[in-house]
Amino acid sequence: MTPKKNLLHIITKLELGGAQQNTLYSVAHHDRSKYNVFLAAGTEGVLVEEAKKIKDAKMFLLPELKHPVSPLWDYRCYKKLKALMKAEKIDIVHTHSSKAGMLGRYAARAARVPVIVHTIHGFSFNDFQNRLKKRIFIALERAAAKFTDALIAVTTADVEKGLKYGVGTKELYSVIHSSIDLDEFSKPYDTTKIRNEFGIKPEEKVAGMIACFKEQKDPVAFVRVAAEVVQAVPDAKFVMVGDGELRPRIEEEIKTLGLTGKVILTGWRKDVAPLLSSFDVLVLTSLWEGLPRVFPQAMAAKKPIVATLVDGAKEALDDGVNGYVRAPKDIKGLAEKVIYLFKNPSEAVKMGIAGSKRAGGWDVNNMVPAIERVYEKVIKSKSL
Repeated sequence: MTPKKNLLHIITKLELGGAQQNTLYSVAHHDRSKYNVFLAAGTEGVLVEEAKKIKDAKMFLLPELKHPVSPLWDYRCYKKLKALMKAEKIDIVHTHSSKAGMLGRYAARAARVPVIVHTIHGFSFNDFQNRLKKRIFIALERAAAKFTDALIAVTTADVEKGLKYGVGTKELYSVIHSSIDLDEFSKPYDTTKIRNEFGIKPEEKVAGMIACFKEQKDPVAFVRVAAEVVQAVPDAKFVMVGDGELRPRIEEEIKTLGLTGKVILTGWRKDVAPLLSSFDVLVLTSLWEGLPRVFPQAMAAKKPIVATLVDGAKEALDDGVNGYVRAPKDIKGLAEKVIYLFKNPSEAVKMGIAGSKRAGGWDVNNMVPAIERVYEKVIKSKSL
């Protein structure tokens, strides 16, 4: 019998996001007959307690693993990860997110871990950074890719982007969608109960956003879209599911635009499927993305989507078929499409059904076996 491999997943912060949920699902569902599973993550995030409950997985919470760049903390984290890998005799390191992706891969190389894999949940560089910062991140990604054995992208757009900027070679990449439980999002929920919780009447139209309140998601733009929509649909409501560093700015914008009572902030919620079922339209205003899991979630729930056309969005959204896409920061363009769907409910239903027919490409039952095939391919190529 082939000895089990020691597999370590590393992610920066266990906030309620697609990369984090993808990682925890993988940690929980790896084949225990093949792998001894470990997880290293920062101490922050609402998913920490959920991570602790995963059976047959050894977890390491590292206070040194923080999101902002900090030479001192980053060096301490690198040293700690390196020591951890050596102590646990790790055979495979699989990193997620930009910070953990860098520190984890460099530590793995120093610890002489045989297999190094990184999942790109969207690159660390984007067009909204200043030129110097973008160049630095591109250089870091290129350097790390040189000693990475496999790069997993959640969207073909990230493969194209990586190759365009010289990050790795075509042979390194595999595309594995960050998938969802289709049954959870396609089954019916009591939407009246959800709406009652937030004081939303059955006849009122609802546009919702599910995201961390950070620069990448541009949540302030969602509030500005809401301000445009209410001029045409006065009884519309807007639900923002999530939380984060930009919450004070969001609250200020709500007051400034006279949207108190119109825009509802729920905070972090784990009952995403029931909440999503209560929306008429999902809206996402991101500046950059890999491919957000909330897209296939909305598709499975038969909800039309209005979103910014960034990176992998085009793989889920077909403009005019299962939703609409507009450029980032196009507040009026996004608002016009939300208004159209509110005023044309039959078209919204039609688009929701069209989206549900495409959701099968994100079936979570296919994700972990596909990831393990990447591991096995590298192991075989290295004769390990």
